[in-house]
Amino acid sequence: MKRGAGFTLLEALVALAILAIGLSAAMRAIGVATQSTAELRQRQLAEWVAQNRLAEIRALHLFPDTGADEGRVDQGGETFRWHIDVKPTPNATFRRVDIKVYSADVATPLAQLTGFAVRP
Repeated sequence: MKRGAGFTLLEALVALAILAIGLSAAMRAIGVATQSTAELRQRQLAEWVAQNRLAEIRALHLFPDTGADEGRVDQGGETFRWHIDVKPTPNATFRRVDIKVYSADVATPLAQLTGFAVRP
């Protein structure tokens, strides 16, 4: 009896198993890349919120009182919470401004920025 040309059932099953494992790994890699991109976008938006708050203080020539302030802002279709801590410096004409920006539902800051306000 002459053996026919082609694959046996076992060879086809092994090939399908290898293909399934490879596709599964590729899908996992795509999922991780997508999640990383979303997180980077959120961190970039939070950084812009912090920069905007500091730019507002400087543009309006504000010399904020020492202490804390907080609020909410929408940026890029997302809501962020910001917290500003104003501290004195050894030079009385400067104030240190620490800004932290959080996602609306997360307690860990997504962005932090430190700047200085100058007495006008």
